[in-house]
Amino acid sequence: MSALNQYLDLYSQHQDLVDSNSAHILNALRPEAYKALKKMQLPKAGSDNYENCDMEALLAPDYGLNIANVPIDVNPSATFRCDVPTLSRSLSMLINDSYASTSAPLQEEGVVVCSLREAATRYPDIVAQYYGKAADMNNPAVALDTLLVQDGYFLYVKRGAKISHPLQLVNILENGAPLMAVRRLLIILEDEAEARLLVCDHTQNPDIDFLSLETVEIFVGRNTVFDYYSLEESSQKTHRISSLYLKQQEGSNVTVDGLTLFNGTTRNEYYCRLDGENATLSLYGLAIEDEERRLSTYSNISHLKPHCKSDELFKYTADDSATASFTGRIFVDYGAVGTEAYQANRNIIGSDTATVTSRPELEIYNDDVKCSHGCAIGRLDQMQLFYMRTRGLSEPMARLLLKQAFMADVIDKIGIPVLRDKLHLMVERRFAGEKSTCHNCNVGLCGK
Repeated sequence: MSALNQYLDLYSQHQDLVDSNSAHILNALRPEAYKALKKMQLPKAGSDNYENCDMEALLAPDYGLNIANVPIDVNPSATFRCDVPTLSRSLSMLINDSYASTSAPLQEEGVVVCSLREAATRYPDIVAQYYGKAADMNNPAVALDTLLVQDGYFLYVKRGAKISHPLQLVNILENGAPLMAVRRLLIILEDEAEARLLVCDHTQNPDIDFLSLETVEIFVGRNTVFDYYSLEESSQKTHRISSLYLKQQEGSNVTVDGLTLFNGTTRNEYYCRLDGENATLSLYGLAIEDEERRLSTYSNISHLKPHCKSDELFKYTADDSATASFTGRIFVDYGAVGTEAYQANRNIIGSDTATVTSRPELEIYNDDVKCSHGCAIGRLDQMQLFYMRTRGLSEPMARLLLKQAFMADVIDKIGIPVLRDKLHLMVERRFAGEKSTCHNCNVGLCGK
């Protein structure tokens, strides 16, 4: 029996309860999601684009869902204690799957930050125009999210509005029993707008099994600038399935950066459409995998209009018995002349039992392009290690410095200076063997 059946049964038996704790616009897509899921089989490890990710196994456990929206006692200060003032001015939270603002309302003209459930009631025309319009219901993760989601995060930036400082969203997982948190992020920037958002995932109780299921929809208008940074610092018993869908218009400039420092099993998907001429996308990511952690990344960048540019770089390290996989696809349509698209995946393996797989792909339908793709999987350079040892460094210190240097170019692409500096420090501590880089110190990333 498919793992999906338990969720289909739950919805069919408790549809009124699910709907009553959400909003009409979100409820309206549930029948379509239910119908799609009834026809689906979940991908298993080894399926196309799921080299080391078994969706059937991820969804099989008997997780609880808080569809009755029962308040859960969560102490945010137990999850993070940080000191980045520029990121603490506009802080929002999703506690499991419910929105909770932890700072004063954002005082920026032309900007709305609130609960997705609230936005669907206060701004129904806007939410209805965009909700579900980018995410693909043929993706089982999206269909399941659409079926069960009741709340999430809403960011709307009106035409010409520019947010003066970065925004932050902190996702907290906390419960006394295994729990599945279903979230939705809807982000809309109209023409000539500008914003930056940092999303941090934290698990408060490392002894409990959690599943975080999220779908992110991002709509970026003409000549708009948007940076989206996603940092995962969870636990080995936390499983994450994240599907991000991005639609860019003419002249827009978007950076998406996925940073995995601590996790259990993670599946990150990026579906990016460059729908307007001269749009630019920077898609970056890094992951530090050790012990028995597992990471699966799938990216799909579609160049649909002329003279667009994409730059994609993902870097991973895998030690102990960790596994990581990367599948990246770049599609260039017939009329997308003048396209520039660059893709690279670089990996370092630190043990005989760690595994990394990489599959870069190009699909191009015109000749007027500049495109490249490549991957590398190897170990630390022995000559560099030898040179550093001759200068008096111990082998562990030499390895630490080389791994830091390996990740530096991904971190240096972060457009928020204070965040960039903190990430350098966090990566250093992670490679040094600390069990947590944010929870146990007061110099992490999140606002307090």
